[in-house]
Amino acid sequence: MNLPNKLTVARVIAVPFFIAAYMLGMYWVALILFIAASFTDLFDGKIARARGLVTNFGKIMDPLADKVLVYAALCLFIEQDLIAAWMMIIILAREFAIAGMRAVAASEGRVLAAGMSGKIKTVLQMIAVPMMMLGQAIPSLPIIATLGWWVFIASLIMTVYSGTEYILKNRDIFADM
Repeated sequence: MNLPNKLTVARVIAVPFFIAAYMLGMYWVALILFIAASFTDLFDGKIARARGLVTNFGKIMDPLADKVLVYAALCLFIEQDLIAAWMMIIILAREFAIAGMRAVAASEGRVLAAGMSGKIKTVLQMIAVPMMMLGQAIPSLPIIATLGWWVFIASLIMTVYSGTEYILKNRDIFADM
């Protein structure tokens, strides 16, 4: 297994430790684990492209690892009433719709590339989550959590936008239906 794929696997392995730390109220530990795992996302792609180590495993698992990490945090936020469940439903609906489209495309031998708006959505989520956790770690500075919440709202808007853009850009997938 090459280094970029090891970093992707490490991100997935970090998730249960992140969840445990968060649920135990160890927000600083959870925050450090989340940020460290997020940085593996930054590095695995850069290393894979720079060294010619792009693999099918990486193409599939890298975005999946991102989602597992971020969505674990969002589920924890729902439990603590930091975000509403309907927000997570919108995010999951987008992901399932796009995953379905990619599966149909793959069955036809096509690969549907991710768009820039989807990458922006992911970056916003990966900024919002640690900001919201930092607000929990430092309750005397609620402005941090509030700013994180607004970044999360921006990511939710990008979720809807990027999903709509992706569907419209690839609507020919539905032509044979």
